[in-house]
Amino acid sequence: MSTECINEDKRKYLGSMLQIALDMIDLNKAKTVLYEVEDYIDIVEIGTPFIIRYGIKVVEEIKSIFSHLPLLADLKIVDAGEYESQMAFESGADIVTVLAAAEDSTIRATVKQAVKSKKSVMIDMIGINEIEKRTVEIDKMGVNYICAHTGFDEQNKGKNPLINLVKVKNNTRNAKIAVAGGINLSNLNNILDENPDIVIIGSGIISEADRKGAAIKIKKIINKRRGV
Repeated sequence: MSTECINEDKRKYLGSMLQIALDMIDLNKAKTVLYEVEDYIDIVEIGTPFIIRYGIKVVEEIKSIFSHLPLLADLKIVDAGEYESQMAFESGADIVTVLAAAEDSTIRATVKQAVKSKKSVMIDMIGINEIEKRTVEIDKMGVNYICAHTGFDEQNKGKNPLINLVKVKNNTRNAKIAVAGGINLSNLNNILDENPDIVIIGSGIISEADRKGAAIKIKKIINKRRGV
């Protein structure tokens, strides 16, 4: 079933924030990277592979060192939303992620816990075929962010994150919009043309020989769009 684009947009775009994704990286290197780029990022993402490797306690450890930065725990919750998000929030996470494929009851339970904890929820649209339809449904549930996410395996097949970003943007009126998946200096301007609230970059910074330099360049481009 197709969904018409939403024209009445209640979101207020204040410019894009830069979120660094720590995914396939060890703890010591993650700390080194953050020390190098902390002045140029807005949100630290503790990625799913990172949490699988070290457990939820790693959220607490990173937060204890970089307490001045908001922290997202990419749990990709798919069940027991209230319980799992509570663990993350108690460990220091400011934002948790829930899969869009989760039951509505799971998403609402996570939102309930986030409100109670005065934290935030990001919905990850990875793997969703009817993105327009699911975006409209989720946007009514009180979530803070909806992330147009092109996964690693899909990137390897040549999928472009811009396509899903446009679909999410055109069907969101309440939540803020994030975008992730293969974003780097070469495609950043095209992504920013769609005014996402959060731009999520992992290897586009971490894999660079000069990580600090890459973060500075990316932040300058973002700030220029914001008129800063």
